[in-house]
Amino acid sequence: CDETGFDKIEFLFTANAGQPLKPLNKVASGGEMSRFMLAVKNITADIDGVDTMIFDEIDTGISGDTANVLAMKLAKIGKSHQVVCVTHLAQVASFGTNHFYISKSEENGKTKTSLKLLDDEGRINEIARIIGGSVSEFSVGHARLMLQAGKNF
Repeated sequence: CDETGFDKIEFLFTANAGQPLKPLNKVASGGEMSRFMLAVKNITADIDGVDTMIFDEIDTGISGDTANVLAMKLAKIGKSHQVVCVTHLAQVASFGTNHFYISKSEENGKTKTSLKLLDDEGRINEIARIIGGSVSEFSVGHARLMLQAGKNF
């Protein structure tokens, strides 16, 4: 027993139905661990005193409806906290308030990372690119719809 008490807490986790619960730190992938933390942060955001939350590729290994739920959870936290999220999913990007494009290049044998704040048209084009690999009339239309859904959340 020490100044923090005697309790020891261990989270048990399974990502698949029918599988036994095991210690979270032993079986969760990085993406699963990030999504677990997002769930905890959704519950504790108003009482934990943390103003900024950073999620790096929390969307790894998900798509479809799960990506939509993740985007909504991040947006919910973003209403009262600053959320920084590195993502490769259009669903997640479309719910953000601001959208930065991150790129890497090599200059004089060193890697250089650049960050660019996208304007409305830049956001549309980047989300369109994420959706379809290239910017087309269809992907731009879909990107506009996704951004509107994010704004209306």
